[in-house]
Amino acid sequence: MKSILLPTDFSKNSWNAIEYAIKFCSNTPCTFYLMHVNRLAEVSVDTIDYNINTAVIEETYTATAKKQLTAFLKKIASQYPNNPNHAFYTINEVDFFIDAVRKQVLEKKIDLIVMGTKGASGLEKLILGSNTADIITKVKCNTLVVPENATFKTLSQIAFPTDFLQFYGITTLQPIVDILEKFNAALRVLHITKKNSVLNNDQKKNKEFVSDYFGANKHSFHYLTNTKIEAAIQSFVQENSIDMIAMVAKNLNYFQQILFHSKVEDINYQTDVPFLVLHE
Repeated sequence: MKSILLPTDFSKNSWNAIEYAIKFCSNTPCTFYLMHVNRLAEVSVDTIDYNINTAVIEETYTATAKKQLTAFLKKIASQYPNNPNHAFYTINEVDFFIDAVRKQVLEKKIDLIVMGTKGASGLEKLILGSNTADIITKVKCNTLVVPENATFKTLSQIAFPTDFLQFYGITTLQPIVDILEKFNAALRVLHITKKNSVLNNDQKKNKEFVSDYFGANKHSFHYLTNTKIEAAIQSFVQENSIDMIAMVAKNLNYFQQILFHSKVEDINYQTDVPFLVLHE
């Protein structure tokens, strides 16, 4: 039984992430936890300013959220009824957002966090919202980031960008194997460099491990040269009809350039291709 955490702010894109998670795990026994966090900073400020008591905090900050969580449960029950593999529970916390997520990850033994993001927006066209960025960098739990325009379809092509500089442990890569076997999908291992170069000895060893590890699955290696990694990813995603991009969080070089560059001029994959971020 998988335990999946679904943080929600009741927005359209958070509902989209919930739907993606339900469909992605349709045949997998799962316990889903829908969680809303009433930010502690807001409660604390109001408490100091207005000297309100605990009962008022409960009424003001949590009652509405509880109603919205219940409404989401009813919506799930009406749109995805009678799946014996799935059970749903709600969590309403008054805490700092990351602290609340970490607490639930430990208490519920969460296997996967699924979270929506609006993608590019604002003057700087930031890739991720602050909550999503905080989760995938500050919470050591595998996270599936579902962009606002992503719709679930049977996965057939998974991209795995890597510079082969990091050794990935067996347990870190196991979720990719699980997806490949579940959907009979193919893994496309992608290596991008800014100039023509050959792999050093450590990179060759790490590549051999990746090849051996995924030996029982459909997989291939692809090499691109481009001064902008995000542009190379964009081209690769489009040309190969990639359905999901998997990355290892400790592979900071690729991880930061793909998800945390500040501008996304003409980069579309962030708005419709899910990212699976793996932690050790």
